[in-house]
Amino acid sequence: MNYTLHQLHVFLKVTQLESITKAAEELFLTQPAVSIQLKNFQDQFEIPLTEIIGRQLYVTDFGKEIALAAENILNEVYAINYKTLAYKGQLSGRLKISIVSTAKYIMPYFLTDFLKNNSDIELILDVTNKSKVLESLEKNEVDFSLVSVLPENLMVDRVELMQNKLFLVGNNLEKFNKKKYNKTIFENLPLIYREKGSGTRLVMEKFIEQNNLPVHKKMELTTNEAVKQAVIAGLGYSIMPLIGIKNELNSGLLQIIPVYGFPIISTWHLIWHKNKKFSPVAKSFLNYIQNEKNNIIKEKFDWIKGY
Repeated sequence: MNYTLHQLHVFLKVTQLESITKAAEELFLTQPAVSIQLKNFQDQFEIPLTEIIGRQLYVTDFGKEIALAAENILNEVYAINYKTLAYKGQLSGRLKISIVSTAKYIMPYFLTDFLKNNSDIELILDVTNKSKVLESLEKNEVDFSLVSVLPENLMVDRVELMQNKLFLVGNNLEKFNKKKYNKTIFENLPLIYREKGSGTRLVMEKFIEQNNLPVHKKMELTTNEAVKQAVIAGLGYSIMPLIGIKNELNSGLLQIIPVYGFPIISTWHLIWHKNKKFSPVAKSFLNYIQNEKNNIIKEKFDWIKGY
């Protein structure tokens, strides 16, 4: 056999995403280039690694075993590279972070300078819903997670970052009074929800239950962006994090509807497994966050105080 590290990398990405198209996007390659690498790798095995049924790619049992071996090989290669850089006195390695989808509006600001000052660190950032974030944390697949709702059944340590404010929002087609409305306003406002497992939905449902709000559920969507676009289009209203709608508020596409009891306030926390053994990279990042978080919040998120 004469496979290359590049082929291993391409094959592993295809198996993880179960899609040549998605693998090509993440690898910044063309779809034909990924297909060629996958074929060249497959040609070295007599047993199929993948199969196509309909238009869906599936990984065979044999392919899953090869994918696991490929991941182990690539991890060893990364380790060699990191050890070389460490021997030269440079901080290097992988920093793995999982964040809830709304946190994509804030996490980059807590990473930018750290990564600029440590250019040999490789960042792996997974943006998903709360359930999957906590699952990856529990399985020790990541160094840190960023959430606005702390897990109840998982022992974690944490650093408090900043407030997360949620408001009732609608598009700009209907005029609302500047005075605050009471909870009866919800009787006439169809609400758009995030999917189950979302931290935003959990906070929203807890608030609705505690305040006995007379809500009418209109629909359920899987991302904050999808909810935002649905509200802008006039399909309904939603309770949304302020951090994700700044531009739409400034441009007038969305408006905050003043209601007693709002905003709902939770807190963004950077969390990690209580028994986590930090790598030098993870320890350095945690020190950076603890030392610089207040400066970052003041510089990048001071506008939130105005709401």
